[in-house]
Amino acid sequence: MAFLPFYIPRQKQLKIVIIGGGYAGIAALTTLLHYMPDANITIVDPRSHHIKITHLHETFRYPLQDFLIPFSVLEQRFGCHYICAKLSIEEDNIQQWQKNKFITINKETLEFDYVLIASGAAAEQSDRAHNILDLNDFFTTPGPDLLNSHLVTTNQAKPFISVIGGGATGIQFLFEIAHFFRRQKIEYNLRLIHANDRVLQQFPTDFSIYTEARMKELSIDFYPDTYYREQKNEKIFVEVKGTGRKFNLPSKLTLLFIGNRPDNYLSANTFGQVIIDKQPMQNIFTAGDCSSYNSFGSNTITAQSAVRKGKLAARNILRSSGVLKLLEPYLHRDLGYVISLGPTDAVGWLALENNVVGGIPALVIKELVECQYDLLLTGIDTYLI
Repeated sequence: MAFLPFYIPRQKQLKIVIIGGGYAGIAALTTLLHYMPDANITIVDPRSHHIKITHLHETFRYPLQDFLIPFSVLEQRFGCHYICAKLSIEEDNIQQWQKNKFITINKETLEFDYVLIASGAAAEQSDRAHNILDLNDFFTTPGPDLLNSHLVTTNQAKPFISVIGGGATGIQFLFEIAHFFRRQKIEYNLRLIHANDRVLQQFPTDFSIYTEARMKELSIDFYPDTYYREQKNEKIFVEVKGTGRKFNLPSKLTLLFIGNRPDNYLSANTFGQVIIDKQPMQNIFTAGDCSSYNSFGSNTITAQSAVRKGKLAARNILRSSGVLKLLEPYLHRDLGYVISLGPTDAVGWLALENNVVGGIPALVIKELVECQYDLLLTGIDTYLI
């Protein structure tokens, strides 16, 4: 068993339930087993696979299966237990779990010492037109299949495709679609509609300058400061920010990437324990996109922050179960961020936000970061605490 600072274990095999098998949940799983190999861990997730969500735009180049890992495989690899179920993450339920020390799943009682809630930040799905796609559609169907199923029936010589949202996810899908059409020699009109005056608003201005220049090279139309309102038949209706001018545009297919609006945010203290009515739930921790830590650490909705929170919560679960009960505060700051601009280009920053890199150097950084997580999935932890 590896050494964990400030952790003196008691003679007990912990029973731990991880709700959510995404980046934070898997990071917590591997960390727990690193320090307590005989821990009894159960993962609860409504899907049958762990999904590397940050890679879904790459299904325009690679098989979707490359980014899916069945939980049955993870069960065998790590010796954990998997239950396919969706739990209601509400404060009343959490308080009941804390009091009872068990969760009822599919009419079965699952006892625990600790629970980690890492259920992600997906908002409730609303009704939408048949020719609107969002990130959830790419969980089960590769990008080319989704596009072809909508474009095969068009009579337009150059169909209009609209991408809504110039954040990281929207930009990565935008460029993958543009390069996919070029490889397939498909005639198209591609546009980006974004509510702010520049793309990648949350990053330094150089991100926007670099990305918008690449968009022009690919003949992608850009509508900044424009709100998407709705899609009707094969038109989208938009509104200009500030002036309120409304107009419509032809759009055979619209892809919505307007960001996460979590309806299940959980507040946590600096150690990752869920806070309800200003009181910490001693045996209920949270990590990942559904969590907001009251600390100096990064609360960005990224895979990087999710992994770091998952690892910290796991370490603190072990410390909480030990003799000393000295927990570690969450202080992680993002070390960099890279955004793919298609198969051969990227833009990002490393170490300092103003240290912006593009092209091959950014691609190299991206590959190194992805290899680090792939190693974690095999049980090899190369992350620094």
